[in-house]
Amino acid sequence: MGPLNGIKVIEMGAIGPGPFAGMILADMGAEVIVIDRKSDKSKTRLPDCSKRGKKSIALNLKSPSGVQTLLKLVKSADILIEGFRPGVMERLGIGPKECLEANPKIIFGRMTGWGQNGPLAQSAGHDINYIALTGALYAMGKKDQTPPPPLNLVGDYGGGGMFLVTGVLAAYIESIKSGKGQVVDAAMTDGSAILMAMFNSLHAMQMWSPERESNLLDGAAPYYDTYETKDGKYVSIGSIEPQFYALLVEKAELDPKMFRHQNDMKNWPNMKKEMIRIFKTKTQAEWCALMEGTDICFAPVLNFIEAQSHPHNIARQTYIQVDDMTQPAPAPRFSRTISTVQHGSRAAGEDTFTVLKDWGFEENEISQLKDTGALS
Repeated sequence: MGPLNGIKVIEMGAIGPGPFAGMILADMGAEVIVIDRKSDKSKTRLPDCSKRGKKSIALNLKSPSGVQTLLKLVKSADILIEGFRPGVMERLGIGPKECLEANPKIIFGRMTGWGQNGPLAQSAGHDINYIALTGALYAMGKKDQTPPPPLNLVGDYGGGGMFLVTGVLAAYIESIKSGKGQVVDAAMTDGSAILMAMFNSLHAMQMWSPERESNLLDGAAPYYDTYETKDGKYVSIGSIEPQFYALLVEKAELDPKMFRHQNDMKNWPNMKKEMIRIFKTKTQAEWCALMEGTDICFAPVLNFIEAQSHPHNIARQTYIQVDDMTQPAPAPRFSRTISTVQHGSRAAGEDTFTVLKDWGFEENEISQLKDTGALS
Protein backbone atom coordinates (compact mmCIF):
# COMPACT_ATOMS: atom_id res chain seq x y z
CA MET A 1 0.00 0.00 0.00
CA GLY A 2 0.99 3.63 -0.40
CA PRO A 3 2.74 5.87 2.14
CA LEU A 4 -0.58 7.09 3.60
CA ASN A 5 -1.78 3.59 4.45
CA GLY A 6 -3.70 3.77 7.74
CA ILE A 7 -4.65 7.45 7.37
CA LYS A 8 -8.43 8.03 7.44
CA VAL A 9 -9.87 10.87 5.39
CA ILE A 10 -13.42 12.22 5.19
CA GLU A 11 -14.18 14.04 1.95
CA MET A 12 -17.33 16.12 1.73
CA GLY A 13 -18.86 15.30 -1.65
CA ALA A 14 -18.35 17.97 -4.32
CA ILE A 15 -16.97 18.36 -7.83
CA GLY A 16 -13.61 19.44 -9.22
CA PRO A 17 -10.49 20.13 -7.18
CA GLY A 18 -11.80 18.77 -3.85
CA PRO A 19 -12.39 15.28 -5.24
CA PHE A 20 -9.07 15.59 -7.09
CA ALA A 21 -7.29 16.20 -3.77
CA GLY A 22 -9.12 13.20 -2.29
CA MET A 23 -8.02 11.08 -5.26
CA ILE A 24 -4.36 11.98 -4.65
CA LEU A 25 -4.69 10.99 -0.98
CA ALA A 26 -6.46 7.73 -1.90
CA ASP A 27 -3.83 6.91 -4.54
CA MET A 28 -1.18 7.25 -1.83
CA GLY A 29 -2.98 4.72 0.36
CA ALA A 30 -5.31 6.76 2.56
CA GLU A 31 -8.75 5.39 3.33
CA VAL A 32 -11.01 8.06 1.85
CA ILE A 33 -14.74 8.03 2.40
CA VAL A 34 -16.93 10.51 0.51
CA ILE A 35 -19.96 11.98 2.24
CA ASP A 36 -22.54 12.19 -0.53
CA ARG A 37 -25.82 14.01 -0.07
CA LYS A 38 -28.03 11.37 -1.60
CA SER A 39 -27.64 7.71 -2.45
CA ASP A 40 -27.73 6.68 -6.10
CA LYS A 41 -30.36 3.96 -5.89
CA SER A 42 -29.47 2.71 -9.36
CA LYS A 43 -25.92 2.18 -8.05
CA THR A 44 -24.53 3.65 -11.28
CA ARG A 45 -20.74 3.80 -11.15
CA LEU A 46 -19.52 6.67 -13.30
CA PRO A 47 -16.12 6.32 -15.00
CA ASP A 48 -14.74 9.20 -12.95
CA CYS A 49 -11.01 9.24 -12.14
CA SER A 50 -11.58 11.43 -9.10
CA LYS A 51 -13.78 8.75 -7.49
CA ARG A 52 -11.22 5.98 -7.73
CA GLY A 53 -9.97 4.36 -4.56
CA LYS A 54 -12.70 5.91 -2.40
CA LYS A 55 -15.83 4.62 -0.72
CA SER A 56 -19.09 6.53 -0.60
CA ILE A 57 -21.69 6.91 2.12
CA ALA A 58 -24.87 8.98 1.90
CA LEU A 59 -25.83 11.10 4.90
CA ASN A 60 -28.71 13.49 5.39
CA LEU A 61 -26.87 16.42 6.98
CA LYS A 62 -30.13 18.34 7.42
CA SER A 63 -31.08 15.72 9.99
CA PRO A 64 -29.69 16.07 13.57
CA SER A 65 -28.92 12.35 13.60
CA GLY A 66 -27.13 12.72 10.26
CA VAL A 67 -24.95 15.46 11.72
CA GLN A 68 -24.21 13.35 14.80
CA THR A 69 -23.28 10.46 12.53
CA LEU A 70 -20.72 12.60 10.73
CA LEU A 71 -19.28 13.87 14.01
CA LYS A 72 -18.90 10.28 15.21
CA LEU A 73 -17.02 9.49 12.00
CA VAL A 74 -14.82 12.53 12.63
CA LYS A 75 -13.74 10.98 15.95
CA SER A 76 -12.06 8.17 14.01
CA ALA A 77 -10.69 10.31 11.17
CA ASP A 78 -7.34 12.02 10.71
CA ILE A 79 -8.30 14.52 8.02
CA LEU A 80 -11.51 16.10 6.74
CA ILE A 81 -11.60 18.07 3.47
CA GLU A 82 -14.43 20.26 2.23
CA GLY A 83 -14.94 22.76 -0.58
CA PHE A 84 -18.11 24.67 0.28
CA ARG A 85 -18.47 28.44 0.49
CA PRO A 86 -17.33 29.88 3.83
CA GLY A 87 -19.95 29.33 6.52
CA VAL A 88 -21.78 26.38 4.96
CA MET A 89 -20.19 23.76 7.21
CA GLU A 90 -20.82 25.98 10.25
CA ARG A 91 -24.50 26.33 9.38
CA LEU A 92 -24.79 22.56 9.10
CA GLY A 93 -23.30 22.17 12.57
CA ILE A 94 -20.17 20.42 11.33
CA GLY A 95 -17.72 23.31 11.16
CA PRO A 96 -14.20 23.40 12.61
CA LYS A 97 -15.48 24.13 16.14
CA GLU A 98 -17.72 21.05 16.28
CA CYS A 99 -15.23 18.77 14.52
CA LEU A 100 -12.30 19.81 16.73
CA GLU A 101 -14.46 19.26 19.81
CA ALA A 102 -15.25 15.77 18.54
CA ASN A 103 -11.61 15.10 17.67
CA PRO A 104 -8.96 17.60 18.86
CA LYS A 105 -6.43 16.10 16.41
CA ILE A 106 -8.57 16.40 13.27
CA ILE A 107 -7.08 18.30 10.34
CA PHE A 108 -9.90 20.35 8.83
CA GLY A 109 -8.95 21.16 5.23
CA ARG A 110 -10.99 23.90 3.57
CA MET A 111 -10.70 24.76 -0.11
CA THR A 112 -12.38 27.70 -1.76
CA GLY A 113 -11.67 29.99 -4.67
CA TRP A 114 -11.32 33.26 -2.77
CA GLY A 115 -10.44 31.98 0.71
CA GLN A 116 -12.27 31.98 4.03
CA ASN A 117 -12.18 35.77 4.40
CA GLY A 118 -11.84 38.91 2.32
CA PRO A 119 -14.36 41.02 0.37
CA LEU A 120 -14.86 38.32 -2.29
CA ALA A 121 -15.10 35.35 0.09
CA GLN A 122 -18.86 34.86 -0.38
CA SER A 123 -18.86 35.48 -4.14
CA ALA A 124 -19.26 32.75 -6.73
CA GLY A 125 -16.32 32.15 -9.05
CA HIS A 126 -14.45 29.67 -11.20
CA ASP A 127 -10.86 28.92 -12.11
CA ILE A 128 -10.71 31.65 -14.75
CA ASN A 129 -11.71 34.27 -12.17
CA TYR A 130 -9.23 33.15 -9.51
CA ILE A 131 -6.23 33.16 -11.85
CA ALA A 132 -7.40 36.49 -13.32
CA LEU A 133 -7.03 38.08 -9.89
CA THR A 134 -3.44 36.89 -9.38
CA GLY A 135 -1.86 37.85 -12.71
CA ALA A 136 -1.58 34.28 -13.98
CA LEU A 137 -4.29 34.64 -16.64
CA TYR A 138 -2.96 37.96 -17.96
CA ALA A 139 0.49 36.41 -18.43
CA MET A 140 -0.75 33.76 -20.88
CA GLY A 141 -1.56 34.14 -24.56
CA LYS A 142 -0.68 36.40 -27.49
CA LYS A 143 -0.10 40.09 -26.85
CA ASP A 144 -2.49 41.22 -29.59
CA GLN A 145 -5.36 39.05 -28.34
CA THR A 146 -7.45 38.78 -25.20
CA PRO A 147 -6.07 36.33 -22.61
CA PRO A 148 -7.39 32.88 -23.62
CA PRO A 149 -9.47 30.78 -21.22
CA PRO A 150 -6.99 28.05 -20.24
CA LEU A 151 -7.86 24.62 -18.95
CA ASN A 152 -8.71 24.84 -15.26
CA LEU A 153 -5.34 23.51 -14.17
CA VAL A 154 -3.65 26.56 -12.63
CA GLY A 155 -6.43 27.61 -10.25
CA ASP A 156 -8.57 24.53 -9.59
CA TYR A 157 -5.97 21.78 -9.62
CA GLY A 158 -2.51 23.31 -9.25
CA GLY A 159 -3.40 26.24 -7.02
CA GLY A 160 -6.32 24.48 -5.36
CA GLY A 161 -6.28 20.68 -5.13
CA MET A 162 -2.53 20.21 -4.87
CA PHE A 163 -2.14 22.99 -2.28
CA LEU A 164 -4.95 21.44 -0.24
CA VAL A 165 -3.09 18.11 -0.28
CA THR A 166 0.16 19.84 0.70
CA GLY A 167 -1.55 21.75 3.49
CA VAL A 168 -3.43 18.88 5.12
CA LEU A 169 -0.41 16.58 4.99
CA ALA A 170 1.85 19.25 6.53
CA ALA A 171 -0.74 19.86 9.27
CA TYR A 172 -1.07 16.11 9.88
CA ILE A 173 2.71 15.74 10.31
CA GLU A 174 2.68 18.63 12.79
CA SER A 175 -0.21 17.06 14.70
CA ILE A 176 1.86 13.95 15.33
CA LYS A 177 4.28 16.12 17.33
CA SER A 178 1.80 18.50 18.97
CA GLY A 179 -1.23 16.25 19.39
CA LYS A 180 -3.36 19.12 18.10
CA GLY A 181 -5.41 19.50 14.95
CA GLN A 182 -5.99 22.70 13.02
CA VAL A 183 -7.80 24.33 10.10
CA VAL A 184 -6.12 24.57 6.69
CA ASP A 185 -7.40 27.44 4.52
CA ALA A 186 -6.47 26.58 0.92
CA ALA A 187 -7.61 29.33 -1.45
CA MET A 188 -7.15 29.01 -5.19
CA THR A 189 -6.19 32.68 -5.38
CA ASP A 190 -3.40 32.08 -2.86
CA GLY A 191 -2.28 28.94 -4.66
CA SER A 192 -2.22 30.46 -8.12
CA ALA A 193 -0.42 33.52 -6.71
CA ILE A 194 2.38 31.39 -5.27
CA LEU A 195 2.66 29.51 -8.57
CA MET A 196 3.63 32.90 -10.04
CA ALA A 197 6.52 33.29 -7.56
CA MET A 198 9.25 32.84 -10.19
CA PHE A 199 7.85 35.65 -12.33
CA ASN A 200 7.76 38.01 -9.35
CA SER A 201 11.43 37.21 -8.84
CA LEU A 202 12.34 37.69 -12.49
CA HIS A 203 10.49 41.01 -12.59
CA ALA A 204 12.40 42.20 -9.52
CA MET A 205 15.62 41.31 -11.36
CA GLN A 206 14.39 43.29 -14.41
CA MET A 207 14.25 40.06 -16.41
CA TRP A 208 10.48 39.86 -16.96
CA SER A 209 7.92 42.26 -18.36
CA PRO A 210 4.27 42.04 -17.23
CA GLU A 211 3.22 42.38 -20.87
CA ARG A 212 2.26 39.15 -22.64
CA GLU A 213 4.51 37.60 -25.30
CA SER A 214 7.44 39.81 -24.33
CA ASN A 215 9.56 37.34 -22.40
CA LEU A 216 11.60 34.18 -22.54
CA LEU A 217 8.87 31.72 -21.55
CA ASP A 218 5.65 33.30 -22.86
CA GLY A 219 6.04 32.84 -26.61
CA ALA A 220 8.25 35.80 -27.52
CA ALA A 221 11.49 33.81 -27.81
CA PRO A 222 11.68 31.88 -31.10
CA TYR A 223 13.48 29.01 -29.38
CA TYR A 224 10.72 28.52 -26.76
CA ASP A 225 7.46 28.05 -28.62
CA THR A 226 5.29 25.63 -30.57
CA TYR A 227 5.32 25.28 -34.34
CA GLU A 228 2.96 23.84 -36.91
CA THR A 229 4.31 21.03 -39.06
CA LYS A 230 3.71 20.05 -42.69
CA ASP A 231 0.83 17.72 -41.75
CA GLY A 232 -1.01 20.29 -39.61
CA LYS A 233 0.29 18.94 -36.31
CA TYR A 234 2.59 20.68 -33.85
CA VAL A 235 5.95 20.36 -32.11
CA SER A 236 7.34 22.11 -29.04
CA ILE A 237 10.80 23.65 -28.79
CA GLY A 238 12.48 24.69 -25.52
CA SER A 239 16.13 25.29 -26.49
CA ILE A 240 16.96 27.85 -23.80
CA GLU A 241 20.54 26.88 -22.90
CA PRO A 242 23.17 27.93 -25.48
CA GLN A 243 24.35 24.37 -26.16
CA PHE A 244 20.78 23.20 -26.75
CA TYR A 245 20.12 26.22 -28.97
CA ALA A 246 23.23 25.44 -31.04
CA LEU A 247 21.95 21.91 -31.56
CA LEU A 248 18.57 23.28 -32.67
CA VAL A 249 20.23 25.53 -35.25
CA GLU A 250 22.24 22.55 -36.50
CA LYS A 251 19.45 19.97 -36.68
CA ALA A 252 16.84 22.34 -38.15
CA GLU A 253 19.44 23.65 -40.62
CA LEU A 254 18.73 27.23 -39.64
CA ASP A 255 20.78 30.04 -41.17
CA PRO A 256 23.80 30.39 -38.82
CA LYS A 257 24.10 34.09 -39.62
CA MET A 258 20.45 34.92 -38.89
CA PHE A 259 20.44 32.79 -35.73
CA ARG A 260 23.95 33.70 -34.51
CA HIS A 261 22.77 35.87 -31.61
CA GLN A 262 20.27 33.81 -29.63
CA ASN A 263 19.05 36.61 -27.37
CA ASP A 264 18.91 39.50 -29.82
CA MET A 265 15.32 40.41 -28.96
CA LYS A 266 15.09 42.90 -31.85
CA ASN A 267 15.69 40.02 -34.26
CA TRP A 268 13.30 37.58 -32.54
CA PRO A 269 10.35 38.39 -34.87
CA ASN A 270 12.44 37.61 -37.96
CA MET A 271 13.84 34.46 -36.37
CA LYS A 272 10.31 33.39 -35.44
CA LYS A 273 9.06 33.85 -39.02
CA GLU A 274 11.90 31.72 -40.34
CA MET A 275 11.28 28.96 -37.81
CA ILE A 276 7.58 28.97 -38.70
CA ARG A 277 8.61 28.42 -42.32
CA ILE A 278 11.18 25.75 -41.51
CA PHE A 279 8.92 23.61 -39.33
CA LYS A 280 6.27 23.48 -42.04
CA THR A 281 8.73 21.70 -44.35
CA LYS A 282 8.48 18.39 -42.47
CA THR A 283 5.75 16.35 -40.82
CA GLN A 284 5.54 15.94 -37.06
CA ALA A 285 6.82 12.36 -37.39
CA GLU A 286 9.78 13.51 -39.47
CA TRP A 287 10.73 16.13 -36.89
CA CYS A 288 10.40 13.51 -34.16
CA ALA A 289 12.76 11.22 -36.03
CA LEU A 290 15.26 14.07 -36.31
CA MET A 291 14.99 15.68 -32.89
CA GLU A 292 13.25 13.49 -30.31
CA GLY A 293 15.66 12.09 -27.72
CA THR A 294 18.30 14.77 -28.43
CA ASP A 295 19.27 17.67 -26.18
CA ILE A 296 17.33 20.16 -28.29
CA CYS A 297 14.53 20.06 -25.71
CA PHE A 298 11.91 18.84 -28.13
CA ALA A 299 8.61 17.00 -27.91
CA PRO A 300 5.66 16.51 -30.23
CA VAL A 301 2.49 18.32 -29.14
CA LEU A 302 0.05 15.48 -28.49
CA ASN A 303 -3.58 15.50 -27.52
CA PHE A 304 -4.41 13.57 -24.36
CA ILE A 305 -5.51 10.50 -26.34
CA GLU A 306 -2.32 10.42 -28.42
CA ALA A 307 -0.27 10.83 -25.22
CA GLN A 308 -1.48 7.45 -23.99
CA SER A 309 0.33 5.62 -26.80
CA HIS A 310 3.62 7.53 -26.79
CA PRO A 311 6.52 5.09 -26.21
CA HIS A 312 7.89 7.03 -23.23
CA ASN A 313 4.52 7.01 -21.47
CA ILE A 314 4.06 3.34 -22.26
CA ALA A 315 7.51 2.49 -20.88
CA ARG A 316 6.80 4.33 -17.63
CA GLN A 317 3.21 3.06 -17.41
CA THR A 318 2.06 6.65 -17.06
CA TYR A 319 -1.48 5.56 -17.94
CA ILE A 320 -3.44 2.64 -16.52
CA GLN A 321 -6.81 0.97 -17.05
CA VAL A 322 -9.41 1.39 -14.31
CA ASP A 323 -13.16 0.99 -14.79
CA ASP A 324 -12.51 0.08 -18.45
CA MET A 325 -11.11 3.57 -18.93
CA THR A 326 -7.57 4.72 -19.59
CA GLN A 327 -6.55 7.25 -16.95
CA PRO A 328 -3.35 8.69 -15.42
CA ALA A 329 -1.51 6.44 -12.99
CA PRO A 330 -0.85 7.59 -9.41
CA ALA A 331 1.99 10.10 -8.99
CA PRO A 332 4.54 10.74 -7.61
CA ARG A 333 6.24 7.35 -7.40
CA PHE A 334 7.65 5.82 -4.24
CA SER A 335 10.42 3.22 -4.13
CA ARG A 336 9.02 1.21 -1.22
CA THR A 337 5.44 2.22 -0.34
CA ILE A 338 4.04 1.94 -3.84
CA SER A 339 0.94 3.98 -4.64
CA THR A 340 -1.85 2.03 -6.32
CA VAL A 341 -5.46 2.58 -7.30
CA GLN A 342 -7.22 0.51 -4.65
CA HIS A 343 -10.41 0.09 -6.68
CA GLY A 344 -12.55 1.88 -9.23
CA SER A 345 -15.24 4.48 -8.63
CA ARG A 346 -18.20 3.81 -6.37
CA ALA A 347 -21.79 4.94 -6.78
CA ALA A 348 -23.06 7.55 -4.33
CA GLY A 349 -23.96 5.83 -1.06
CA GLU A 350 -22.85 2.40 -2.24
CA ASP A 351 -20.66 1.75 0.82
CA THR A 352 -22.84 3.35 3.51
CA PHE A 353 -23.44 0.28 5.65
CA THR A 354 -19.99 -1.25 5.16
CA VAL A 355 -18.18 1.97 6.09
CA LEU A 356 -20.32 2.65 9.14
CA LYS A 357 -19.70 -0.86 10.42
CA ASP A 358 -15.95 -0.63 9.73
CA TRP A 359 -15.77 2.74 11.50
CA GLY A 360 -17.31 1.43 14.74
CA PHE A 361 -21.09 1.63 14.36
CA GLU A 362 -23.13 -1.29 15.75
CA GLU A 363 -25.72 -2.96 13.52
CA ASN A 364 -28.65 -1.84 15.68
CA GLU A 365 -27.25 1.71 15.60
CA ILE A 366 -27.11 1.62 11.81
CA SER A 367 -30.68 0.38 11.63
CA GLN A 368 -31.78 3.19 13.93
CA LEU A 369 -29.99 5.77 11.75
CA LYS A 370 -31.81 4.40 8.73
CA ASP A 371 -35.15 4.66 10.51
CA THR A 372 -34.55 8.26 11.63
CA GLY A 373 -33.63 9.42 8.12
CA ALA A 374 -29.96 10.07 8.89
CA LEU A 375 -28.93 7.95 5.91
CA SER A 376 -29.96 9.51 2.62
